[in-house]
Amino acid sequence: MTVPLDRHYSVETQVSAERVSQVRRIVAAHLRHWSLDLHVRPVCRALDELLTNVHRHVGDGDTCVLELRWTGRHVTVSVADGSARMPRLLPAGGGLSRVMALSDSWGTCRTTDGKVVWFTRYAEAPQPAGLLPYAPRPGVRTARHAPLAALV
Repeated sequence: MTVPLDRHYSVETQVSAERVSQVRRIVAAHLRHWSLDLHVRPVCRALDELLTNVHRHVGDGDTCVLELRWTGRHVTVSVADGSARMPRLLPAGGGLSRVMALSDSWGTCRTTDGKVVWFTRYAEAPQPAGLLPYAPRPGVRTARHAPLAALV
């Protein structure tokens, strides 16, 4: 199977409670389109944390830029916003602790306009299942009864 390298999706959106669920569904659709169905739930849960943090700490109506990238080996999700306030990892759990648990790596970075928070997950292209028939085991006799199709 040839892996399409560097799939990318980017969107600038206003942050609101309604948009968080809409963006999550859009990202899930992209992951399914890229045949990464097994990663939809953990990626969307971690993304939900990032977008909810922007909504809580930056505020309604501000914009953020979401980028989703799949290189054929890793999925990277980043959210950039205009706030210079850096997120903190709280000992109580939730927030970035959940992102850390759902990803292979994560981080934050200051920018000239604010900050970027990102995470990655190892997500290699799925391999075909190879549905070839197996040879019968030695010593196993063939069926004694006629197949159901022959009885009709």
